[in-house]
Amino acid sequence: MLSAARDRFTNRDISWLHFNARVLQEAKDERNPLIERVRFLGIFSNNLDEFFRVRYASIQRLAKLPNQKKVKEQLGGWSPMDLLQAIQDEVTEQNQQVEAIYEQLMVELEKEGIALITEAELTKGQEEFVRKYYIEKISPSVFTMILREDYPFPELNDGSIYLAIQLHSTGTTESVQSLIEIPTDLHGRFVVLPKYGKNYLMYLDDVLRYNLRYAYFIFPADRIEAHAFKIGRDAELDMDHHDVSKTMVDRVRRGLEDRLAGDPVRMAYDDGIAPDFLAQLVRKIGLEDTDALNPGGRYHNKRDLMRFPNVGGPHLEHPALPPLMHPDLDLERSLLQVIRKKDVLIYTPFHTFSYIIRFLREAAMDPQVESISITLYRLASQSRIISALINAAKNGKRVHVVIELQARFDEQNNIHYLEKMRKEGIEVQTGVEGLKVHSKIICVERKTDKGRELFAVVGTGNFHEGTARIYTDYYLFTADKRVTKEVQRVFQFLAEPYRVQKYKHLIVSPHFTRKGMMKNIDREIAHARAGRPAEIWMKFNSLSSYDMGQKLYEASQAGVKVKLIVRGVCCVKPGIPGLSENIEVISVIDRFLEHNRIYAFLNGGQWAMYIASFDLMTRNLDLRVEVGAPIYSPTVQQEILDHLALIWKDNVKARSSKEGAPNAYRSIPGRKIRSQEELYNYAQKQLKFGGS
Repeated sequence: MLSAARDRFTNRDISWLHFNARVLQEAKDERNPLIERVRFLGIFSNNLDEFFRVRYASIQRLAKLPNQKKVKEQLGGWSPMDLLQAIQDEVTEQNQQVEAIYEQLMVELEKEGIALITEAELTKGQEEFVRKYYIEKISPSVFTMILREDYPFPELNDGSIYLAIQLHSTGTTESVQSLIEIPTDLHGRFVVLPKYGKNYLMYLDDVLRYNLRYAYFIFPADRIEAHAFKIGRDAELDMDHHDVSKTMVDRVRRGLEDRLAGDPVRMAYDDGIAPDFLAQLVRKIGLEDTDALNPGGRYHNKRDLMRFPNVGGPHLEHPALPPLMHPDLDLERSLLQVIRKKDVLIYTPFHTFSYIIRFLREAAMDPQVESISITLYRLASQSRIISALINAAKNGKRVHVVIELQARFDEQNNIHYLEKMRKEGIEVQTGVEGLKVHSKIICVERKTDKGRELFAVVGTGNFHEGTARIYTDYYLFTADKRVTKEVQRVFQFLAEPYRVQKYKHLIVSPHFTRKGMMKNIDREIAHARAGRPAEIWMKFNSLSSYDMGQKLYEASQAGVKVKLIVRGVCCVKPGIPGLSENIEVISVIDRFLEHNRIYAFLNGGQWAMYIASFDLMTRNLDLRVEVGAPIYSPTVQQEILDHLALIWKDNVKARSSKEGAPNAYRSIPGRKIRSQEELYNYAQKQLKFGGS
């Protein structure tokens, strides 16, 4: 029997790096269309940037705490310093793969008649175009920062790309050193050149490189070196909770300002830069021994590849899968009438997210509707959700919005919408002190001749029409009083968090989720020990709670069959004799981001099933307001079981997690099953043959 935590569990950060390696596999996978592979390389880079800003910086802070024994327990048996080194080693290896994959993708783009060229490969005509493009569009946004010992070093922006420039002149050993921030926000990263036999693209970096002699015309130089680098800063939002004179909005705004000057934690750089110049930059930026120095190639911020333009044909991208209608719902008829009679589950992006907008708009227009309550975590930049809520307020409805201002990297957008809604007379609450409100719930109260009726929506994902096109999520529409009354109770808790509510049907964090999940698992353990069939099926993003992992080990040891579909972090090690031989873990990475959370327990043949906003992480279980809704409709239960079965059969994009091989593609004999395509086909058949 394994005993040490490091043997029993996989560290969450190491597991996350395994997840991002699966994203990198998609960039390498020749079964994917070429432009999609390029964009997956961008997703990998974007993920890694955020990882360093959040998790790596967090481990650095843990390394400075006095009680290192407790920290080591928190990190699953790792010391912070050992873990930081392991992360750097893994990322260095992954970055080497990135460069090799990138070079191969460039070769394949060339075969498709798409050439990404440098400043050294321009024809005379292209040189003229690039020169003109620089003068007219780029030069007004370019700031040349001369580096001198007697000048203060410039403050560098988190995530921006810089060119570190040295201008060399014959007859002197001194060189002029300078920095230029590449202005990608205004112009994008890629410049499309005039077509000449094939399609030509150029990095904005190289447009600048070509024009450096003009930018630095007052410094005569025989040779100019320009090497790209970027830094990542600690993204922790430092909130001053002790100053009661400040509103939550004020504190978040101040935290955002402080984040811009957060401590640097990482520098990624072109490994061709002169060592002495690199050492000087590292010293001036203020990087320390525990900060990550990641050498790489000529180009950084490969996250910009997420928006790589398709100047070729449609075959270079995924074929369109337009969102489908749900057979039980009609956008031109009353949704409330349908929901009053039956529960309906929509599954984005296979079903259209427009039903959420339509639900709110119908409630806004219905004279009998008195109030709408909603929790908001992330919103689209042009949110139709907000428009629908404003419409309701203008129609005299009481609109109560709980918006989470501390949704990481969306804080500014949420402040914008908070102020907009308050101007329209909407009652807006800024979360709950000490807890993030991560639940995705709506409650509509409507008066009738017999009193009042409630309608609710409980989701696994944000009310965000943008991400709904690429994230798989569930949204349950229900008028079941067992659910709606308790959703209303959650809003009462949010209004008065000092009064802890009790729930018989919902699973709600921070007070009851851990206990509720343990209770369900214990029931399956009891069934198994009594010789009855026992099974647990879970689908979520992350499992990093060692308590929950230990309980699943206990279930496995009792004979419960545990099937886990995990997109990202999984601290549980499956298939270990005597510990977890009854646990299987798979992960699916494909064109859509797997995001819906399902917790299903066989329960003696009467499935106990929940969709939820929470993952099995300490923060979700204990430090956030989360909601899991039971699925009582046999029809909806069967739909979810069908979905899970299709995903479990995936032998194209599913990876199985095994000791020493966390990302091996799953091999199942028979026809090729790509679950996301099969799920779309399922929704098509559901529409064709009608609802129940």
